[in-house]
Amino acid sequence: MTGGAGPVDPARVPFPHVDEVSRHCLRDAEPETVHIEVHLPGRPDPERLRRAFGQALRCHPRALVREAPGPWYRRHYTWQLTDGPDVDVVTFPEPEPDALARARARALASAPPLTASPPLRVEVVADPDRPGTTVLFLTVHHTALDGPAALRVLATAAERYGGVPVAVPPAPPTRPAAGSGAAVPGPPPWARPARVAPGTPTRPAGPGAGNGLLVLDLPVPDRPAGAPYTVNDQLLVATASTVAQWNRLRGRVPRPVRITVPVDDRPRGPEMPLGNGTRLVEVPFAVADLHPGDGGADGWPPAATAALLLRTAERTRALKAAHRPPLGRGAALLTAPVLPVTWRAALARGAQRALAPWTSTTLLSNIGRVPYPLDFGDAGRSEALWISAPARLPRGLTVTTASTAGRLHVCLRWSTALLGEADGARLRELFERQLCATRLPAEQGNTTGGPR
Repeated sequence: MTGGAGPVDPARVPFPHVDEVSRHCLRDAEPETVHIEVHLPGRPDPERLRRAFGQALRCHPRALVREAPGPWYRRHYTWQLTDGPDVDVVTFPEPEPDALARARARALASAPPLTASPPLRVEVVADPDRPGTTVLFLTVHHTALDGPAALRVLATAAERYGGVPVAVPPAPPTRPAAGSGAAVPGPPPWARPARVAPGTPTRPAGPGAGNGLLVLDLPVPDRPAGAPYTVNDQLLVATASTVAQWNRLRGRVPRPVRITVPVDDRPRGPEMPLGNGTRLVEVPFAVADLHPGDGGADGWPPAATAALLLRTAERTRALKAAHRPPLGRGAALLTAPVLPVTWRAALARGAQRALAPWTSTTLLSNIGRVPYPLDFGDAGRSEALWISAPARLPRGLTVTTASTAGRLHVCLRWSTALLGEADGARLRELFERQLCATRLPAEQGNTTGGPR
C-alpha cells in the first residue's frame, strides 16, 4: 500500500504518453506498423528459431504485453504483462514466386492485434530470387514498440539462436562541433509547412488504403574527414530537397519544409528499456534553404550545399540538446489523466484534425549503423536490413534508414491515398540524386562558414 492508493499490480503498466496518443489515433485504413526485414544467407532451423524468439521475449518482458480491457470511464489504457506469448510468434509461409512482395504487403497492411501478447510477429520467407537464402520479416504494432526496441528483441533472438553472446554495443558517435554552436534561425514556428504534393494514388482514402513501400540499397554517403556535419545531416538535406523538388515539379507554391526526427538516447545493451523510447524533434528548412532559384540541391554550387549542411548541423544539434516531453507539451496535456480515457481520445483525434495543416512535412528516422551483428549461426549473419516507419496522412511519406557494412538501406514508405507506385519510383530517383549532391570535396566539406 502507498498513500492509501491501493495495491500496485506489477503485471500492469499504464500507457506512457506516446503509447496513449498512438492508441487514440489508430485507423484501420493505415495500420500503425513498424516493418523490419533481415536478409540472411542461409535458412534457420524452424524449431530453434521459435525457441530463440521465445527466449528473447522472456529476456525483454516489456515486449510480452497486451492491452488490458477496462471500463469506458477508466483514466488509463493499461498494458498487461504476460508470462509468455498468447500466439505463435514465428510462422513459415509457403514458398511462392512473389513471396517477398507479399510479405512486405502484409507488414504494411495488417498490424498485430494489441489484445494478444506480444504485439509483434515474425514471418520467415524463402527468397525466391536467391535459392537457399531467407528473409525474416518482423512486424510490430507501433503503439507498443518502436523500431530500436524491436531491433533489440531481434538481436537477443540472434544471440539465443547462434549461442554466442554479443558484446555491449558502443555508444553512438559524438556529433562534431559545427560553427559557433549557436542555433541558426529557421522559419517561424507558426508558418504552415509544405505538404507532400499528391501524385497518382493507388487507392482512394478510406478503409484498405494502406501504405506502399520501396527499398533502396546505396553506399553510405561520403564526408570529408573532420567535416562538421554528420551523415544524418546529409540525409536531412537530401530528404528536404527531395520533397521541395517533388512539390516544385507539381506546381506547388514553395513553403518551409519541416522534418520530424526521432531521437533515441537509450543504451543498446540487454538492459535497453523497451517500448516507445524516442523523443521527436522537428528540423525546419526555410524556403530560401531549398529554393535558391537554380533547380534543386543537385544543381547548387558546392559552397551553397556546404552552407546548408552546416546550418542543418547547427539546428539539429540545438534541437537534440533541448529537453522537452517526447511528443511536446501539448501531447502531455492531452494525456493527463483528468478525464476518462475515451473522452481524451475524442479530444486527441479532434486536435489531430485541427492541427493537420501544421503537422510536419515528413518524417526521417535514421537508425544509423545497426549496432548488432545479427548472427544467426548456421543461417549466417545479416547481409542487409531494412526498416520502415508508418506513413499515415497528413504526412503521407516517411524515410527510414539504417546502415550495415558501409551500405545504406533506405525505405521510402507512403500512404496509397496520396501516392502510387510510379510516384514512389520517381521519389526514389530524386532522393538518390539529392543524397549524391551532399557528397562534397574536402575543401568544401570542411568549411566553417558560408552564406546564411
